[in-house]
Amino acid sequence: MQLTARRPALPWRSRPLALTLQTVLGLTAAALLSACQKPSDSPASSPTPAVAASASPTASASLVSQSDQLLARYRQMIVLMDGESALKASEREAVRSVGLLLFHDMQDSLQTLVATATAQGQDPAGLAALSQLLDRIETEPSWFDADRLAFKEFLTQLEQTFSTSQSISGLKLAKRAHEDLAVLAEVEQAYAQELRDTFGRFAQRGITLKREKWTDYVAKLKTIYTREGILKDYATILPDLSARPSDVGNAAASPTSPAATASTADAHADATAAAASGAAGTAADRSTAAAPAATTRGPSKEERELFGRALPPKTVLLTFDDGPHPRYTDEILEILKRYQAPAVFFELGRNLGSVDAKGQIKPGPGVQVAKRVLAAGHPIANHSFTHGVMSKFQLDQVKQEASQTEALLDAAGRAGQPLFRFPYGARTDNALGVIEGLKLRSMMWNVDSLDWSDPIPKSIAARVMNELSKQQRGIVLFHDIHARTVEALPLVLDQLKAEGYRLAAWKDGRIEPLAAATAESPAPDLAGANLYRDSYALVIGIDQYQRWPRLQHAVRDAQAIRDTLQSQFGFRAENITTLTDGDATRANILRALNGLARDKAGQPRLKRDDRVFVFFAGHGSTRRLPSGRDVGYIIPVDSSTDDLQTDAIAMPQLQELGEALPAKHAFFVIDACYSGLGLTRGAAPGSNNFIRDNARRLGRQMMTAGGADQQVADDGPGGHSVFTWTLLQALSGKADLNGDGLITATELAAYVAPAVSAIAHQTPAFGSLPGSEGGEFIFELASAPEQALSTTSAQLDVQASALAKRADDARNAQLQPMAAASAVPGVTAPAAAGSAAAVQVTVKGLDGKDTAIATSATAAPVSARVAAQRANDRGLQLYKERRYDEAEAAFTEALKLQPKFALAANNLGFIYFKRNKPAEAARWYRRAIEMDGSRALAHLNLGDALLLAGEDKEAQAAYASFIELSPSHPRVAELKAWLAQPDAAHRPQPPR
Repeated sequence: MQLTARRPALPWRSRPLALTLQTVLGLTAAALLSACQKPSDSPASSPTPAVAASASPTASASLVSQSDQLLARYRQMIVLMDGESALKASEREAVRSVGLLLFHDMQDSLQTLVATATAQGQDPAGLAALSQLLDRIETEPSWFDADRLAFKEFLTQLEQTFSTSQSISGLKLAKRAHEDLAVLAEVEQAYAQELRDTFGRFAQRGITLKREKWTDYVAKLKTIYTREGILKDYATILPDLSARPSDVGNAAASPTSPAATASTADAHADATAAAASGAAGTAADRSTAAAPAATTRGPSKEERELFGRALPPKTVLLTFDDGPHPRYTDEILEILKRYQAPAVFFELGRNLGSVDAKGQIKPGPGVQVAKRVLAAGHPIANHSFTHGVMSKFQLDQVKQEASQTEALLDAAGRAGQPLFRFPYGARTDNALGVIEGLKLRSMMWNVDSLDWSDPIPKSIAARVMNELSKQQRGIVLFHDIHARTVEALPLVLDQLKAEGYRLAAWKDGRIEPLAAATAESPAPDLAGANLYRDSYALVIGIDQYQRWPRLQHAVRDAQAIRDTLQSQFGFRAENITTLTDGDATRANILRALNGLARDKAGQPRLKRDDRVFVFFAGHGSTRRLPSGRDVGYIIPVDSSTDDLQTDAIAMPQLQELGEALPAKHAFFVIDACYSGLGLTRGAAPGSNNFIRDNARRLGRQMMTAGGADQQVADDGPGGHSVFTWTLLQALSGKADLNGDGLITATELAAYVAPAVSAIAHQTPAFGSLPGSEGGEFIFELASAPEQALSTTSAQLDVQASALAKRADDARNAQLQPMAAASAVPGVTAPAAAGSAAAVQVTVKGLDGKDTAIATSATAAPVSARVAAQRANDRGLQLYKERRYDEAEAAFTEALKLQPKFALAANNLGFIYFKRNKPAEAARWYRRAIEMDGSRALAHLNLGDALLLAGEDKEAQAAYASFIELSPSHPRVAELKAWLAQPDAAHRPQPPR
């Protein structure tokens, strides 16, 4: 029975589909990642027109069968892993072990489906069969809503494979897969918290999760599968850990003795081996009879293998299994480089190449990835050839698996003492003896990230840190074949550094802890992703005052800030309280401020690692006390004009509320004018590790729109006040002065203050509030949504574009270089004293006095891919502001960094089109189509450029391709009319 959607259904392409909460929560099975195929490097010729064809019955049957198998294993994974953390230790380890086996079976199913789809894409009948498969994925009525996500990675690879197709039908498939993935991404973003709640169980304490919708979905699946049935299918008997011979020697050890600790920590690997051994008999590739077990004498298993328990306290070795992967391994290398973190990569022989019966090596594309791992300074190691369950192999097969992979590792240039890791941890003493006979050292693990089953990066990171907090050291197991591992790794590394862990490397045949970082050590570029546990906001905007002059744009300002917090910075809608007009009474504002800390039941709401953002747009006022001291007020909607002390909210009261918040960082942004606040602190000590130190320091900061004797401009560009409009510009990325993907409150002020002063008669103020310890509120910039420029792309009006340029010019003029040794009193940015390339801006402090704020202007090192994306994003912003010369330079830079960046090629072409250079525009549009022919807008843009150049026949061909790819576009009717009757009367007039 289909589950009923409790929220409005989101469109799946143009078809109605009830994508309910269960769709997102179905991510339990994880995104299935396998080796992606690279698009061809050869230029694509014009795509051939689509030819109607009937689907091949054989192809359709194969695709249906293979998709059913993938879905069945996906569902089994959900049932198997649901509630596994509540099982007994022995049962839990067996379930995890079978889950890992099941996951690799799912990968095999996925690779089979992708291979069939790729093969079927070579002829029209096969493409028709693939189209039918997409119909099924999108609309199959017998599937539950959550089932659709089983095909997320399939859709990803389908898009990648067919984006360079030579046929319109193939390009349409790629475009269709792209649209389906966009819907999935939207749903995942919409339900991020539900996902976090479902999979974040390892990070929570004493909380009973209420997952009614998820429970409904699992209950439906449990009518099809049971955990016991799945375990039986894999022939698994839950192991009795206490009866295992390898642990007998530790049985008498005290619970706190090293031996007892070793026994407990080794339980996972033993359970994995036992479960994997039992499970092996069901799959065809695990059918070989097991080698007889042997009782060993002499060195203990702990001495023969490395588990990480003998490491010094607070020491961690990172390891990655199952690679190399053509994409994710390189992304992990980039992260490790930024953090200066070493790791060991255990690689599968089949991912490196092949070895024939005569022992001849044939390296594959994976060898080049392995060479990049070595060039980055990380050792590569042996993880067998096929990832089979080696505890079930004959000893000669064990030797063959290891030897073939050794030959491929040697071909990649591996050096140093070789390591081996048994897949699934499944091994026998005899198998271990064979490995040792090849001069290999077995390295296991004692901290499993479970990144193969958990799709939520924060949950993966929390699990790793929780396990390390228990054991205080260890070898951590990750897999470099998952996108979620790429996202989780920076979270783990940030927290490891914040908690004082040391990283270790495999060097000269031993695990060697790195020297602790010193103040003189070069600072790694920390990604800073997900720096906060959660985010809360109070947003207030008042136009319709009862006794004060009414405003025009304060409510719109508040709504724009609220939307920006949600769409760009990950604030959840339920964590944002919005008060506008009549709701923004004094009582309601104070109640909302107090409600940030505690819920309606009086229970604590905020945690130490949260952040709080407060925005107020409305009137402000200042009252001078008999002592001569000024006190500032924000004005609620019901305030009188003559009794501020009673009716308004005094800044000391706001300060007190801010100081009482248990959150790590709080930032108050007030689009009103007043003074009467004092800077309570100067600069924090300079730091070479800003993210780590900032995580330890409380931050209470405020920025205001102007001083007590100034009028805030309410009528600015885009229906906003000048201050809020500039603030929104800054948050779009302009305030990221050093290009590290983070905007600190100090960077925000360094952009906003001079920019606003240049375009309005007001001077924003900035500083720290009482209770601040020098911490910085941080906004993390998300990747901008993909945008291909075309004739419908929005731009600012001429006046707003001019103001944007004036704001940028004013910011650049105000930024002054500052040597590291010349830090001045009053500097509030902790990065300033530690950077030789720091810059400073003089702004008004909260006490009305000039103060210098500073921040690093050194560009953070990033990969070419990330740098290209940022250059493209910068070009889009410059296009929006009608700054075509600068936009051209930005898109050109993006293409120099990533020569096959189809989106940037299209966008550069459109800049030439806007500048009335159609021939140059057409050249870049053609290049974009060569890189990715499924981009419909590139075909439309090409047609417009050729039309402007007078090349009508070529324009008609481009328009025909566009119509095939995007038949519902608003311009299709006009274009069809011209193609049917190509005369002057029907000649299109592209908008300019």
